[in-house]
Amino acid sequence: MNFIRLEARPQSSDFWRIASLLLALIVTVILGVILFMALGKDPFKGLQVFFWEPIRSSYALGELMVKATPLLLIALGLSVSFRSNVWNIGAEGQYVLGAIGASAVALMAERNTSAWIVVPILLAGVLGGMLWAGITAWLRDRFNANEILVSLMLVYVGIMFLNYLVFGPWKDPAGYNFPQTKTFEAVTHIPKLWTGSRVNIGWLLALLGVAVMGLFLFRTRAGWAQQVGGLAPQAARYAGFSSRRAIWVALLISGGCAGLAGALEVAGPIGQLTPYVPVGYGFAAIIVAFVGRLHPLGLIFSSLLMSMFYIGGELAQSRLGLPKSITGVFQGLLLFSLLACDVLMVYRLRISWPVKGAH
Repeated sequence: MNFIRLEARPQSSDFWRIASLLLALIVTVILGVILFMALGKDPFKGLQVFFWEPIRSSYALGELMVKATPLLLIALGLSVSFRSNVWNIGAEGQYVLGAIGASAVALMAERNTSAWIVVPILLAGVLGGMLWAGITAWLRDRFNANEILVSLMLVYVGIMFLNYLVFGPWKDPAGYNFPQTKTFEAVTHIPKLWTGSRVNIGWLLALLGVAVMGLFLFRTRAGWAQQVGGLAPQAARYAGFSSRRAIWVALLISGGCAGLAGALEVAGPIGQLTPYVPVGYGFAAIIVAFVGRLHPLGLIFSSLLMSMFYIGGELAQSRLGLPKSITGVFQGLLLFSLLACDVLMVYRLRISWPVKGAH
C-alpha cells in the first residue's frame, strides 16, 4: 500500500502556474462527460455543443466575441481590484448601473441626432459603474465597511432600481405592457465591425483595455503602487503609498470597466433596457479573472473560454433539452477544478512506500 501526501514547495512553481490551468480544463471536460452520462445524454454531443459549435463558423466566432466582450472588460477591472487586495464582488451591480446610465442618454436621442452620441452613451455607462463602485469605496474608506458584503448587497439594490425604471417611468407606453424601454434609435447603436455579424467596436475597446491595463499594472508607478498595496500593505505604507487612494483607484477602475460593459450591451446587442440585462456577467467575470491569472493577456483566453460556456449552455437547452443552469454548472466545475489544481503550485505530491515489515 502506498501513501500520498502533499509536501510544501520551497517556492511557488512557475510551471504549475500555467500547467494547472490546462489540467483544470481537462478535469472540467472529464467531469462534464460524467455529468452528461448521468443525465442520460450523449457526452460526445454535449462536448460538441460546448467546445465545437461556438467556433465552427465565422458567425459563431462573432457570437463568441460578443459574449466575451463584457466578460473581458469586467475581468480587466476586477484584476486591478484583486491585485490591490480589494475584493469587489459587486461588478454585476456596477454593470447594471452602467447599463442604466447609458440608457438614460440613449433615450434622449432622436432620429436626427448625431451618431457621435455613442460617445456620451459610453461615458455615461462608465460613470454609472464608477458611481456604484464609489459607494462601496466610500463606505470602506469612511467606516471600514467590508467591501465584499457592501458591493454584493449593492448588486440587488441596482437590480431593484433597474426594475423600478422599466416597470415604471421608463416603460415603453407602446410596448404592449412589457417591462422595457422603447427601442433605442439607430444612431445610438454601437458601430459593428463587419456586416453579417453582431460584433461591434466593443471588442476592439476590450482589446485596447488589455493593452492599457497591462501598461498601467506593469509599466507605471501608480500600477506598481496598487500591487504593492495588495501584496504587502505595511510595506506600501512605509514607502509612502496611500492605502485609501489604492481602495478608491481599485474600485473606481473596476466599476468603470463594468459600467462600460453594461453600456456596450444595452446600446449594442440588446438595443434597449430590460429586466433581463443582468445575466451574471459580473459574477462570471470573477472566474474569468482568476482563470486568466489576473493578467490582461490571460484574460483574453479565459473570457473566450467562459463565453463558450454561455453559448454552449444556450445550445444545450435547445438541442439536448438540458436546463439553463447547465452554464452555471460548467462555470462552477471550472472554478473548483482550478482551485484544486492550483494546490500543485505550492505543494508537490509525494508517494511514500512503506518499508516491508515496518509497523
